[in-house]
Amino acid sequence: MKYSVQVHVMPLKELLDPQGKAVLGGLKNLGLGAVEDVRVGKHISLQVEAASEAEAKSLAEEASKKLLANPVMEFYEITVNAVNS
Repeated sequence: MKYSVQVHVMPLKELLDPQGKAVLGGLKNLGLGAVEDVRVGKHISLQVEAASEAEAKSLAEEASKKLLANPVMEFYEITVNAVNS
């Protein structure tokens, strides 16, 4: 079965996010001062062939731990949805 797997990778909340600070400064320069904080991350979309949703999630967990996220600086969340052929 085919699954659409979404991996959201964000910097750990305890760490400074220089890219987020730069975006926040740009928004303030554009007159959007109501924005108080910005965190910038990555969204990764995978198409996975797996026997079950659990297997698809397990594959995404392995990919995230080994390649997609740096656990020293980032955390990730995984969402899995079946794809209708």
